[in-house]
Amino acid sequence: MANIVAIVGRPNVGKSTLFNRLTSSRSAIVDAQSGVTRDRHYGKSEWNGMEFSVIDTGGYVKGSEDVFEEEIRKQVKLAIDEAKVILFVLDVSDGITEDDKTVADYLRRSKKKVIVVSNKVDNYQRQGLSGEFYALGLGEPYNISAISGSGTGDLLDDVVKELDTDVKMEELTIPKFAIVGRPNAGKSSFVNALLGKEQNIVTPVAGTTRDAVNIRYTGFGHDFLLVDTAGIRKKSKVEEDLEFYSVMRSIRAIEDCDVALLLIDAKLGLETQDINIFRLIENNRKGAVVVVNKWDLMEKNTNTTKEYEEKIREKLAPFRDVPIVFTSALTKQRVLKAVETAETVFHNRTKTIKTKTLNDVMLPIIEKNAPAAIKGKHVKIKFINQLPTHAPTFAFYCNLPQYVTEAYIRFLENRLREEFDFTGVPINIFMRKK
Repeated sequence: MANIVAIVGRPNVGKSTLFNRLTSSRSAIVDAQSGVTRDRHYGKSEWNGMEFSVIDTGGYVKGSEDVFEEEIRKQVKLAIDEAKVILFVLDVSDGITEDDKTVADYLRRSKKKVIVVSNKVDNYQRQGLSGEFYALGLGEPYNISAISGSGTGDLLDDVVKELDTDVKMEELTIPKFAIVGRPNAGKSSFVNALLGKEQNIVTPVAGTTRDAVNIRYTGFGHDFLLVDTAGIRKKSKVEEDLEFYSVMRSIRAIEDCDVALLLIDAKLGLETQDINIFRLIENNRKGAVVVVNKWDLMEKNTNTTKEYEEKIREKLAPFRDVPIVFTSALTKQRVLKAVETAETVFHNRTKTIKTKTLNDVMLPIIEKNAPAAIKGKHVKIKFINQLPTHAPTFAFYCNLPQYVTEAYIRFLENRLREEFDFTGVPINIFMRKK
């Protein structure tokens, strides 16, 4: 089971505010009006050295109360199906509502760890009001204020106790690729086009202690694992909301891969949900390839591909250095090209630059383009080395690391990409005191 924490509950109890607090972001829209979250939100969180994914299951609801209740049931079922820990958020100022009871009903029947979160406990007078939530039969409520952060530390202490601290991976040195994307982008067709050739040898491989099954592909000189994609895994028994279901599967696949191939529908282009999935790939420091599928359906002229590619890069900025492959799973056009590109990105992600080479190349560049002085302070970078991590990570040793701007760090990253080819791979840069 992946380390996924799902935030569930009826609208307007503070789920998105809690999501923003746990992920240290403002990516979820927060508003006093209920039901403002149209897109599903997901991100990374870290507490006491433990990283995990966070899902905000809040959904936009329009229509009758019956539709609203059906949406709640659908979201809770999905959370139960995928999450390791479920945070059941309640509004202490409202007490228990009928919708809260509906959610609690499903949670009680689940075998997942449920933590009751009593939100909006903004003052001492509200501390005792959460006692009412014991009646839901889901254990002791945690008093928090998602807005101020009060109580969230104790909550997270207990959340991480429930997560897997050691997910054992099979000892294989071959690349692990995940095919991810929104529903109907053609993931299953892409996988089938890849695996459906008689010349290929396809073997199921138990890749992790999770319930996913990885598929080993050896054909046409390739040898890699396909990880936890919708095209490989069995269909869930729950009635899925396809958008949300796709996000959950994407998270599990991305966390367990080396390179993610993000499939987008050529007709629709790069939409908000695609960008969200790409950010998840980037935040997990995985390699990325954008695969524009259904390219055979597009009307084309001389500049169509170039213009389309540039629009994608603009939307993915500032991480523009990502390969883009135009394919058709239906005609099997350039499907192998997408895989070959993923293999190149894998090698970029795992390459090691010798320390001498790194300094011989970068120090003269830095000397010619020194960091701007701030408050009369001049930064001098003396030495660089690559750290032994899973993704390309570099330490720049200098006299005043606190005065190095984000703009200059981006400059260093761009030069590293130009000089050593890290296409498709997020780069970590740390400024350290020399």
